[in-house]
Amino acid sequence: MTNSYSLWSGCELPKSADIPVLDNVVFSVIQPHQPEVDGGNWVLGVALVWHKNRLYASYGFNCNAHENTATEQAHCRISDDGGRTWSDAVVMDAPEGSLAVSHGVFLSRRDELWAFHGAFHDNFQRTHTRAYRLDDKIGAWLSKGLVIGDGFWPMQEPLKMANGNWIMSGVRISKGHDGVEGDLPAVAISHGEDLTAWDLVVIQPQSGLGQIWGESTVFIAGNRIFNIARWGEQAKALVSVSDDYGRSWGEAAPSNLNMNTSKPYTGTLSTGEHYLIGATAADCAHQRNVLTIALTRPGETTFSRVFVIRHGVFPQGPGPSRPDARLSYPYAIERGGKLYIGYADKKEPTVELAVVPLSALAPTDAVLPGIKEQHT
Repeated sequence: MTNSYSLWSGCELPKSADIPVLDNVVFSVIQPHQPEVDGGNWVLGVALVWHKNRLYASYGFNCNAHENTATEQAHCRISDDGGRTWSDAVVMDAPEGSLAVSHGVFLSRRDELWAFHGAFHDNFQRTHTRAYRLDDKIGAWLSKGLVIGDGFWPMQEPLKMANGNWIMSGVRISKGHDGVEGDLPAVAISHGEDLTAWDLVVIQPQSGLGQIWGESTVFIAGNRIFNIARWGEQAKALVSVSDDYGRSWGEAAPSNLNMNTSKPYTGTLSTGEHYLIGATAADCAHQRNVLTIALTRPGETTFSRVFVIRHGVFPQGPGPSRPDARLSYPYAIERGGKLYIGYADKKEPTVELAVVPLSALAPTDAVLPGIKEQHT
């Protein structure tokens, strides 16, 4: 099996213990683990957005400790001080019966705030995406119903493409869909500015990859769109590329970048650098006890630098500190010279925020300690 694309072009990828830890990061807890207060035993899938000078965070919430069950709900909290403190939880949707609504993504467009959430029936059957719009006057989320079917669960906010359509990346879940095979990376493409009409495009994998859990994320580089997906079978990033605004894709195939088997998240900084948040390290394997951010240089599409956002053992932080932490399902948004990074600890169910100054991510030509530079 050969690599289809090189995602890493820096020095030899270091082990997590050798990766520099970012300085001057401010941490806060968005959703604490407090089952004695709210009954919550599971949270996952934070999303972030700035809207009308307020910072919103959403996440999936469940009183049942087991995920993908019909008791999942979509919750939201709001910060008016840049993420230092948070409001009480607002229930975005908590349907009765067999329908569950879980974590999703945001889009602030003009004066409107939209949310798109993964939903399913019963025990993770008939997965689909439901849309919501915030009524600012009363602070309530108005349901727009099912907008994308056929197993699609969004994992990243819609990004505007040069042709006027929005692209939203995620995963196509097969369970409960007759004739559908594999949980594959996928994108949804809007019909222009209509956020209730989307076309689903499933990205096919290279043959022989085995089990795939294709939660995916995209970044746009000129006329090309890169999709990076979780593999599942191995701790490597899968990558595929589209040259026609997401309508068709090359096969999702293993890259040369180690990435743990969890949902990744990409974005593009105002400096022109693309970033990848998850766990990219020589020894990441299937563990989730470290959270990293890898970056390209401006104008490049291969990652060449990596920093640790936090390790699982983090006694100086406001949230849980434990060697078996499961830091996962990250999300990020830039504003005012800072990158706001949300993530969950699945082991001790909490949602946290890390606020990183962009200056801490500035490119440097220094070689990482203990890592020899590769010459080609």
